[in-house]
Amino acid sequence: MADFELLARQLIQRWKEDPNATYQSWFLWDERIKNFRSIRRGLAQVVAEIEAGRFGVAYRGSSLETVVHSVAEQRQIFKGADHAFLWKPKLRIPDIYENPANQRAFGRLLDHCACCDTAEEIIAGIHTIDRLNIKGLGPAVANLLYFLHPTLVPPFNTAIVNGYNKLTGGKVKLGSWQHFLAMRSGVLDLNEQFRDLLSNDLGAIGGLLFDIGSGRYPAPPRDEGDQAAGSWAARLEQARTEAQSLNKALQKQGESDRTHSEIQAWLRDIGHALGYDVWIAANDRGRLHDGVRLGEGCLECLPESISTSTGADAIRLIDVLWLERASDRVAAAFEVEHSTSIYSGIVRMLDLALSGSELHATAGLFLVAPDARESEVRAQLARPAFSRIADLEIAYLPYGELERHKEAISRFGSGLKAIKAISRALP
Repeated sequence: MADFELLARQLIQRWKEDPNATYQSWFLWDERIKNFRSIRRGLAQVVAEIEAGRFGVAYRGSSLETVVHSVAEQRQIFKGADHAFLWKPKLRIPDIYENPANQRAFGRLLDHCACCDTAEEIIAGIHTIDRLNIKGLGPAVANLLYFLHPTLVPPFNTAIVNGYNKLTGGKVKLGSWQHFLAMRSGVLDLNEQFRDLLSNDLGAIGGLLFDIGSGRYPAPPRDEGDQAAGSWAARLEQARTEAQSLNKALQKQGESDRTHSEIQAWLRDIGHALGYDVWIAANDRGRLHDGVRLGEGCLECLPESISTSTGADAIRLIDVLWLERASDRVAAAFEVEHSTSIYSGIVRMLDLALSGSELHATAGLFLVAPDARESEVRAQLARPAFSRIADLEIAYLPYGELERHKEAISRFGSGLKAIKAISRALP
């Protein structure tokens, strides 16, 4: 009789090696971690607006749409995450827009889970919202809770549920908090069983279940004998062959990452040429561009006044910072938004500008993006969630302008005058 655990380990190892599966393409993706803080901050704003009675009665244009849109851009595993929150007028679901009591209950759930530290407290909050029977407000909310507590709450969607049922033989149903909690318990057991191959972060096992549930990988047979195991092994090998045919998508993703690194390298080199100390985002320092680490010749650590300031965790993830030589004054901050959500970059800029001191009050703040994304950048900044942006004087710096003028700026530029000249005021 084939051993299920042995087969499952074979599956997980093969899955981790697949560059197109969620483990490498999403779980190990640098932007995944960078977006955690921005999503958490966005949820805090949703709570604040609900408590103040300023949230409104519509999903479109709300702070909730902004943060859920950012979640939905977390590559394939969260694609469609906003569907559960879209207002369906004929069904009047989810009933958190026009019903003030339900809206406040939703806000209390987010606030409670953001403030608690234990699984018991989170589960108590879920039971509280479940007892209210708010129409249309089900376990899809777990996708928001995952970003608050990634080691305690697994992500949740149709493919993940299907993957869990296929792997365990369970019968979890969508739309039920009780079924979600049962699945959560089973996911934790699986994660413990295969912890040496997975992670404390439940996003890893969530990605595995997603790829099983979406049909990318076959679940191993549990009790069907050696013949079933042989058939399964053949299907697993077929999945490997199919993965190789998907390399075009991987190459496109890799090109996106390389372009992001290329722009960071341009800004690094310009900053050095203009006489600034340069900081490269902490999680990008080791990435290579033209065979050279992005962090080569850059600051190894931020000045203490910055590293201990409010929002320091987000500031250290800003793509590029220029600092006055041998000082703690940030002269300019750049967020490169090649293809990911502009929302997270804006939030990191806010963290820098509002870091609780005057250190960064005069810093130039730049969103660097492809020329074709200007309208998207402006549309994002027009959202009510970013009403304070106008006070920060953030500018849009198009790739094209930067590429055309980078050599001249490096040779003849002084301070921020030339960079500002090729940038466009926002919003």
